Amino acid sequence: MDIAALIPQFGGLIYMIVAFVLALSVIVAVHEYGHYIVGRWSGIHAEVFSLGFGPVLWSRDDKHGTRWQIALLPFGGYVKFLGDANAASGKDEGTMADLEQDPAALRRTMHGAPLWARAATVAAGPVFNFALSILVFASIFMARGVATDPLTIGELKTLPNTVQELQIGDEIQAINGKTLPKFDDADGWTDYVDSLEAQKQLEFTVNRDGQTQTVTGPWLFPPLVQQVAPRSAAMDIELASGDLITAVDGQDIFAFEQLKEAVEGSDGRVLLLSVWRDGEMLEFALAPRRTDEPQPEGGFVTHWRVGIVGGMMLVPATEAGGVGMALTDGVVQTGKIIQGSLSGLWHMVTGAISTCNISGPIGIAETSGAMASQGAQSFIWFIAVLSTAIGMLNLFPIPALDGGHLVFYAYEAVTGKPPSDTVLRFLMAIGITMILSLMVFSLGNDLFC
Repeated sequence: MDIAALIPQFGGLIYMIVAFVLALSVIVAVHEYGHYIVGRWSGIHAEVFSLGFGPVLWSRDDKHGTRWQIALLPFGGYVKFLGDANAASGKDEGTMADLEQDPAALRRTMHGAPLWARAATVAAGPVFNFALSILVFASIFMARGVATDPLTIGELKTLPNTVQELQIGDEIQAINGKTLPKFDDADGWTDYVDSLEAQKQLEFTVNRDGQTQTVTGPWLFPPLVQQVAPRSAAMDIELASGDLITAVDGQDIFAFEQLKEAVEGSDGRVLLLSVWRDGEMLEFALAPRRTDEPQPEGGFVTHWRVGIVGGMMLVPATEAGGVGMALTDGVVQTGKIIQGSLSGLWHMVTGAISTCNISGPIGIAETSGAMASQGAQSFIWFIAVLSTAIGMLNLFPIPALDGGHLVFYAYEAVTGKPPSDTVLRFLMAIGITMILSLMVFSLGNDLFC
């Protein structure tokens, strides 16, 4: 066995695990802190705040009497409130019986607090997950800025064997004689690009240093790899951001749409790609995969895909956007993730798309490593996406999850009394069984899909 050959693979595995643990730890810490801080504000005492499970590696007690700890197994966490028997907030019968005669102490327990305090404390975990996502998305949108109007070139991508007379700072007024719409008009911009005839070279009318000029430049959307999707065919063969695909099966291409048509028409057949990378020509064999894609109007469509995200041959110059706009876009982005996830689950239940779309811990770990390898911004974006998914999952009305507790509280609000302890224990057992079954199922997907 060649031990040296295994070192890069081992290093990649460590990198993937570290990225996964880091992403999960941030999300879990925010989720559990939501429970903790709202519980404290509501008068409920937290005995333990644990990041991870199992043997304790580090701990300290704060002035409020809460023990903060980091445990060996970093795959979750919990807050144990006074009166809880376990991390799932089951009732500690002995402690509750001891506190029966002390109303003030009973009020500080999770099970003796008013209904509003318990509901707020439980709901705070998912709410904090959504808040994290919104703030991360908003921060990234602010960092990216807003494209200037008129569209101004901030950066030009490197494209070999093309005539490039455009310059940084040029304000683009028209392409092939057609006046540009506002760049932030998504529908208008899409219709405009669709109206252009695909050509290797275009005529750009630009304002350069106060003068109008007509210059030649490449097609707006070349077959340039801007991003590689995690766990995709493109990532498996190590295509990278900045790669330019110049030919498919020996046929020269200049537009991303040509690459897309070749992939969609492949029926899964292996494609031979000629790729320009940093001045060197490389050859790759790439097999497209069937992928279920969400549609803007709802539903899913199955296409052959390789996992490449394209982009324009230029990067627009930007200006700082407002905080309000960034936060609004953050809320919208979070809502889109929730809507897409729920739509995906529904279509899996009805059999419209494959259940292989559910990823387990291995799949999430692979995605964590892949996104981390593409840069800090991609990794932070992934954390926000995963935070939204975990917040949404915790709101499902399954006993042992936050959503299940909220259903119990809703029952109590309507009937005036909580479900009996016997019923709660039975439902909790069912809930834990459902969660474990889902984990086993998703792990099976990771291994066999």
